[in-house]
Amino acid sequence: MRSVKASGARVVPYDPVMRDQLLDLSIRAWAPVFEAMSGDIATGVVPRFVYDSFWPQGWEARQRSDLAQVLDQEAQACDVALVGGEPAGWVCTRIHPEDSMGEVYILCVDPAYQRQGVGRTLMERAHSRAREAGMHMVMAGTRATPRRALPTRRWATRDGQWPGTSRSCERCGHVSAVTAGPTLRPRCRGCC
Repeated sequence: MRSVKASGARVVPYDPVMRDQLLDLSIRAWAPVFEAMSGDIATGVVPRFVYDSFWPQGWEARQRSDLAQVLDQEAQACDVALVGGEPAGWVCTRIHPEDSMGEVYILCVDPAYQRQGVGRTLMERAHSRAREAGMHMVMAGTRATPRRALPTRRWATRDGQWPGTSRSCERCGHVSAVTAGPTLRPRCRGCC
């Protein structure tokens, strides 16, 4: 597998030696999302019992455990962006041949490197993986707030080989962004 360079980031295959660094940067990256969710709990948009059901020991413990499982069980599907030799983000790309689709399952960029092209570089690597596997579309979704979902929307609708769409679910607000041909119909892959 070749390295991909762009925006000062070099993308390399995941090495288990990086595991703890990637888990730490993932927690830093998702902290603002869960912080925003605490406002949703306070206003009643998200009932407290929902949060407590998903994260009984707190979001950090569950997130770290879930991401560790991805890194441990899907290492061959993970790529890491390095900036100056240090991990700046990572992506896990799942391939679904039955749907002819690649899925950006996890995308995480350290806050210190956000808005510097690292996420775009990782998304391009996910596209490359999908193309190399013969897939015809790539899907990414986010449960982020509308403002934080903007990079996903921009990625899906950018000019490029695979035109895209992005939509927010009317029921839950999750963003589904898909790049593919004109017949694709994205749908929420979140709670609905």
